[in-house]
Amino acid sequence: MERKAELQRITKETEIRLSLCLDGGQVKIETGIGFFDHMLTALAFYAGFGLELAGKGDLYVDGHHTVEDIGIALGQAFHQALGDKKGIRRFASAYVPMDEALCFTALDISSRPFLVFDAPMPQERMGDYDACLTEEFMRAFATHGGITLHQKALYGANAHHITEGLFKSLGLSLKEAVRRDGEEVRSTKGVL
Repeated sequence: MERKAELQRITKETEIRLSLCLDGGQVKIETGIGFFDHMLTALAFYAGFGLELAGKGDLYVDGHHTVEDIGIALGQAFHQALGDKKGIRRFASAYVPMDEALCFTALDISSRPFLVFDAPMPQERMGDYDACLTEEFMRAFATHGGITLHQKALYGANAHHITEGLFKSLGLSLKEAVRRDGEEVRSTKGVL
């Protein structure tokens, strides 16, 4: 049985429609922010997810509402697609080197959302994308996905490389964490 979710989020600031399959599929991203499309594509690719996402937002203001609301919607879809979480590995981590930068992600699909984010950005912008929005996306995704998420840039001089390392290490970690490895819920409590 495929683990899928379809979701739409419509507010006065954004309109987001997405389809997520944790077991693979097509990746097609259109958010109106080219760099963010690139990051979400990398995330889905390294996670092994199928993700079709169309997002429109008030980009005349800036990218904040669009990026945050996509994080919310993607987190909700992720939570929905996981269902009862039976058999998933739950914990995972990954390092990703991107040229001069080295990034790390560790996560727990615990239903206890929390974000620790330690990734200073040397430049403020990458194209139309504000570097500070990476933390906003990660917080929204972790909160609405029920994930304890820790991310760190150990070092790096290029914000593009740091951001890409964070998204790719998140993808690799999610791929491992959602992998089925048995039939039971992986918790001493018996529930996640």
